[in-house]
Amino acid sequence: MAVTRTYLDYNASAPLLPAARRAMLAALEIDANPSSVHADGRDARRMIEDARRDVAALCAAKPEHVVFTSGATEAASTLLTPDWRMGRAPLRVSRLHVSATDHPCIRGGGRFPADMVETIGVDANGVIDLAALEAALARHDRQGGLPMVAVHAANNETGVVQPMREIARAAKAAGGIAVIDAVQAAGRVSLDISELCADFLIFSSHKIGGPKGAGAIVGASDLMMPVPLVSGGGQEKGHRAGTENLAAIAGFGAAAREALAALEEAGRVASTRAVFEDAVKELVPDAEIYGADAERLCNTVFFAIPGLKAETAQIALDLAGISLSAGSACSSGKVGPSHVLKAMGVVDGMGALRVSIGRDTGEAELSAFREALAGLVARRATRTSAA
Repeated sequence: MAVTRTYLDYNASAPLLPAARRAMLAALEIDANPSSVHADGRDARRMIEDARRDVAALCAAKPEHVVFTSGATEAASTLLTPDWRMGRAPLRVSRLHVSATDHPCIRGGGRFPADMVETIGVDANGVIDLAALEAALARHDRQGGLPMVAVHAANNETGVVQPMREIARAAKAAGGIAVIDAVQAAGRVSLDISELCADFLIFSSHKIGGPKGAGAIVGASDLMMPVPLVSGGGQEKGHRAGTENLAAIAGFGAAAREALAALEEAGRVASTRAVFEDAVKELVPDAEIYGADAERLCNTVFFAIPGLKAETAQIALDLAGISLSAGSACSSGKVGPSHVLKAMGVVDGMGALRVSIGRDTGEAELSAFREALAGLVARRATRTSAA
């Protein structure tokens, strides 16, 4: 008999929203290239520009400052480069500062050579060490180029929210560029690019219920831009060449509208998260919940069961029909502890489980999770007693 599945892995990829599906199907009815000047081409172009406005609204930016990409990883690789332009004049960035808990597409440094990337530590909750960042920026020699700070707004594993405004202000005070990876924050945290003092934000479609294969760079302006990663045609004002993925972008736009509206439900989602967290504490009294003393996303619980490897627990829960992650989906299959936990000073190496929920997560999902976790805990107790 097939096991009924319960999906608790929204931070890895949110289920496709009905509105996004409808937008994609409508886009698939248009055969034309968005760069064509005939009526069909103009229809395709109109659909892209509608989506551009919707994505810009996620952070109160101007639509003309949105550049569509194939995803957040491409967006990061585009922005994280030493080579920039201010208008037509070349602009050099000589140092990149990232946090120790950033997503690999940020922490890896993009197009920067490894010796130009500096990693800033975090505290026990995974919050960046602002004093260390400010000290690193104070040491920067601007004769060689500008500094750049690129960090995530919220961690994909722990859900811990970073002090975005303070980070961006530190970068700007040093005359540098501030890049915020807002992939996990979109639809869960209110974002305003001007209030954040950020130069650029990064978004991903499939994290907010849109299709996979679409992302965006959103700028405070378009005067200062990186040398393109993908060059060729003049699409996206020359910032990202290649015929636009109309269906994915249309779905992204629809999901962005839904994500903006979802901010009103963040409190309700946080209440649901609290119930899941209470279930973990009840069934596993000695569980460690990471980032519990910091501000976290309304939908994320990252916890460890002492004496039980996260991968083992994940497999057992999967067999019971529960879809969740043992850390980042981008790191699945890799041997070794989470770099996030390591940066936070966790040394036991057992790993942790991540429950990440959505607006539609409710009592049925909670009941299934409780039952599966109770079974796992009971088996752990039996093995411990036998030992």
